[in-house]
Amino acid sequence: MEQNHPDAAPSAPPPRTHWTPAKQRIFLATLLDSGSVAAAARAAGMSRSSAHRLRRRLAGTPFDRAWDSALALYARRLADPFARAPTPARG
Repeated sequence: MEQNHPDAAPSAPPPRTHWTPAKQRIFLATLLDSGSVAAAARAAGMSRSSAHRLRRRLAGTPFDRAWDSALALYARRLADPFARAPTPARG
């Protein structure tokens, strides 16, 4: 039987994980590759529901627009799997 020691400090809750810029990049890259919010969130070490909360919180920002673009590009690739991938613009 475990007893609590009177001098023991209460255990702190585990630290919350946040959407860092690096996790956002991983999420968006995986979303572009997979078309799956759940898979992209998992790749970033986050949950699907937290990804949707982040998107709502960042509505209208580059992250929100990149989410839309990733899904649109994924859908285009599905529609024409033999199309060449766009080449990056040269400056």
